[in-house]
Formats: sequence, C-alpha cells, structure tokens
Amino acid sequence: MVEVTADKAFTATLSAETLRVTTAASWKEGMRINLEPSLLAGDALGGHFVSGHVDGTARAIGKKQSGDSTVWEFETGLKLVKFLAPKGSVVLDGVSLTVNTVGGNRFTVNIIPHTASVTNFSALAAGDMLNLEVDIIARYVARLMEVA
Repeated sequence: MVEVTADKAFTATLSAETLRVTTAASWKEGMRINLEPSLLAGDALGGHFVSGHVDGTARAIGKKQSGDSTVWEFETGLKLVKFLAPKGSVVLDGVSLTVNTVGGNRFTVNIIPHTASVTNFSALAAGDMLNLEVDIIARYVARLMEVA
C-alpha cells in the first residue's frame, strides 16, 4: 500500500525482504528520496527497462568532474556486479542511469547537471548507501545460463 499526500509525502507498507535488500530501514522523516516509475506495457521505449524491484545496495566510493558532468564510482557485491556492463543500465536510488565502466566489484556512472539538480545525487557523499536495481534483461539472461 502506498499513499501520497498533497504535500508530496507518502506512506508505504514494506516487506521484510524490502527492508533486507534496500536502504529503506535508514530512511528518516523529511529525507529526500528518488522514485522513478517503472516502465508500463505500451509505453514508448525511450530509456532503460526499469521494474522498480531493488536487488541490493551499492556504496558511493567517490566522484570526479568530467566537463560539466560528475563521474561517480560505486561498489557492490560480486553477486550483483555480474549483471552490470558498460553502456548497460542500472538504477540507483530510483534513478535510471547508464553504466560507464565495470571492474572488480566497482562501477561508474556519469551524472549530468540536470540529473543532479532533480534527484538526490546533488547531496550524495562518499560512503552513502544507495538502492541498486540491475537490468532486468541481464537478470533473465543470467538465469537462463544457470539452468541451460
């Protein structure tokens, strides 16, 4: 159950699984979070496939400027990083992004000024934990490889 109020506040019922794999247990009243709607059947495919299912978390390692953009480096478990590929998609705290690089258990994304201004990436700091959703197609390909 999700209820959104006129002042953009919302309440939600969270399962034990949601609390286990997300950062939701650390949310505080008044905290800014990103909510990106999932792709609906029949919608134009102008971006990434986003399902809204969080697979785990990633920790912000650091950032560096690249022109007008900011390149953020993140770390996640090997169980999830295997689903990430350069130029593939990843969702961090509800924001659908393109993966730049992947190495070991780390990956980078490029945050353009518009994304920083309309999401909580403008307040992100090294050490912060974010919710991570992997690409749904990568998830199914990996599953098919396991059972083939």
